[in-house]
Amino acid sequence: MAKQFKDMRGFLEEVEKMGELKIIEGADWNGEIGLLRFSARKGECDCPVVLFDNIKDYPEGYRVVCGAPNSPRRLAMILGIGHDSNEETTWLSLIKKIKEKIKGLKTIPPKEVKDGPVMENVYKGDDIDLFKFPTPLWHPGDGGRYIGTMDSIITRDPEEDWVNMGTYRTMIRDKSSVLTYIDPGKHCNIQRQKWFDQEKDMPVVLCFGADPLFPVVSGMEFPWGAPEFDTVGGFRGEPVEVIRGEITGLPFPANAEIVVEGFVSHAKKAIEGPFAEFTGYYGSGARPEPVIEVKALYHRDNPIIHGLLTNGRPPRDKVGRRIDFRSFMRSALIWQQLETVGIPDVKGVYCHPAGGSQMWIVTSITQRYVGHAKQAATIASQCHPGAQLGRYSIVVDEEVDPTYDHDVIWAISTRSEPAESIDILRRCWSGPLDPKVPVELKTFGYNSRGIIDACVPYEQRVKFAGRATFTEDLRSKIKAKFGSTIYE
Repeated sequence: MAKQFKDMRGFLEEVEKMGELKIIEGADWNGEIGLLRFSARKGECDCPVVLFDNIKDYPEGYRVVCGAPNSPRRLAMILGIGHDSNEETTWLSLIKKIKEKIKGLKTIPPKEVKDGPVMENVYKGDDIDLFKFPTPLWHPGDGGRYIGTMDSIITRDPEEDWVNMGTYRTMIRDKSSVLTYIDPGKHCNIQRQKWFDQEKDMPVVLCFGADPLFPVVSGMEFPWGAPEFDTVGGFRGEPVEVIRGEITGLPFPANAEIVVEGFVSHAKKAIEGPFAEFTGYYGSGARPEPVIEVKALYHRDNPIIHGLLTNGRPPRDKVGRRIDFRSFMRSALIWQQLETVGIPDVKGVYCHPAGGSQMWIVTSITQRYVGHAKQAATIASQCHPGAQLGRYSIVVDEEVDPTYDHDVIWAISTRSEPAESIDILRRCWSGPLDPKVPVELKTFGYNSRGIIDACVPYEQRVKFAGRATFTEDLRSKIKAKFGSTIYE
């Protein structure tokens, strides 16, 4: 399935052709959009893209879109991966395809251009007004209006001179400044501290709407020093067209919807938060964060804000499985990391959305030696895409599909022995978003990891109780005779 779009508008056209676009008109930015995005799941598509227009207090055409990558079919389209939604074990096959795409990805540097659609409207100085957009108050308890929940924040390392792109929540402070929260250990946080150590403000560009491939890539844990613009180009198969900001010198997508240039103050802070995060809690509370002073604002005519389905409650598919693009992407990245360090016979990885795609990792393997299962579970919990904010890392045998809760619970219940199968890793990388970390310790952000070996013990594989099942030959014959009326 080749990508046929380079911006949000082209993506929406393709989604409408697929019958997966739901338009809601007349919603109030103050609370209603946050609720309605969870309610708009009925119809032929279990998890449509929801586009809000004619939003209260704002002109027609100033829109908010939610849920862009939150279906296997759409995520495959965004990544340029062919995917048949009728394939058996659809989710695991898609995760494997993403893993293979990442493994063989040839990055392509961006192409600089002088102009683009994002420059249709340009504002500087006193003309800047971030409240001109219908930024939602997503949840009643939020500390402000978050224009950035599916954004791409662009920064440059002051020492190594490479451009990073990450996704971090962004709250409007006033008409010309914003605040972001960035977890400790994230690349942007490290770069910011380098600028601050030199007592300098950090140049920054914030993009609040682009080809959905941008936040899909910028929201994932690619290695330190890997420029995400080049990664986006690799997925596209062609260079990203970028404009170099005249104020910061940083590149930004020429086809973006809304872009701001500015500087992160090394001396000035204000209260950011709270915000109902993907964990389903106001885990990080409110705290002083560096103020980002906006020096220039650019946007297309009839701009679109791209919002994320947060609050720990993503939509579900027809059999009740939760859908979250981060789960697919992080699962593929962990799988690729396991193979890179030499863990053999990994059959699948799944990071469950109920754990915010980070707190519940399941790895399926074919056991080849004593300790293989423990090795896989431990590395899955500590490799870069799986290390932060984790909780449980579970390993299961190859016949257990890690994407199915029922199968995983069955394996834990019947193949693990609590006194022998569970280990604890202490002082692991967590962060303020972890609701279990006490308030007084959130600055340090340590937590522990439960490593659960839910495989048949290696030495008992031959003598372990036989599983009640049917041969593939008999299953095929019955399916041919009775069709889809049977299930196991």
